[in-house]
Amino acid sequence: MKHKILEGKKGIIFGALDEQSIAWKTAESVADAGGAFVLTNAPVALRMGTIKTLAKKTDSQVVAADATNIDDLNALIDQAQETLGGKLDFILHSIGMSVNVRKGKNYTDLNHDWMTKGWDISAVSFHKLMQCLYKKDAMNPWGSIVAFSYIASQRTFPNYNDMADNKAYLESIARSFGYFFGKEKKVRVNTISQSPTLTTAGKGVEGLDGFLKYAEKMSPLGNATAKECADYTVSLFSDYTRKVTLQNLFHDGGFSNVGVSQDIIDSL
Repeated sequence: MKHKILEGKKGIIFGALDEQSIAWKTAESVADAGGAFVLTNAPVALRMGTIKTLAKKTDSQVVAADATNIDDLNALIDQAQETLGGKLDFILHSIGMSVNVRKGKNYTDLNHDWMTKGWDISAVSFHKLMQCLYKKDAMNPWGSIVAFSYIASQRTFPNYNDMADNKAYLESIARSFGYFFGKEKKVRVNTISQSPTLTTAGKGVEGLDGFLKYAEKMSPLGNATAKECADYTVSLFSDYTRKVTLQNLFHDGGFSNVGVSQDIIDSL
């Protein structure tokens, strides 16, 4: 990225695991755009991933935090403000997990305890995070909070399983909390509905490879890459989008507005 449109801005990036993570790509793009940040993930994810490499590359600090734990979130926000020298300008919530998907449970035979855990991690954590930020008055006016979603929140994709429900709830939280954050703090809250992307987390979705090919044929511009999503996220963190809030923004090469493509018809 050639333009330092985030110069002087600071924030927190949740969810970078490895080089395939959209959050990882976003951290790189934010750094290129002049932004400073703290990286965070759950302790178990920090042990699994290679986030220290990213921290070194972007000159950032890593703080372990369980995004479902209020005490962890409060401590993270305090430490981020201390490290970065003041209130925050941007937050990325890139967190999602379904135990049912990992365990191969069909949607018609879910383990509901696992469903609740995935819901807490993937969606309720977004409310918990914003509630902590809101109560601490930790965001600067015209700050920006972004979470990643997927079109299965609104349309049926059978193999996406209970993650579809989690994403629908996530988008609702963004609109509901976003109203209060905008009205009282002048902070923007949006979700990005990204193309299917081959990330470490995404690999757990059955049939993802086939669907990536299908989405590529359906989208007039083709699937959006993780890097392209990262750059789009930077634009939402910048001052160029100060009046964009409460939106679920499709970043999918046009997939969401195509009924059927000629490529698909020709393949049948």
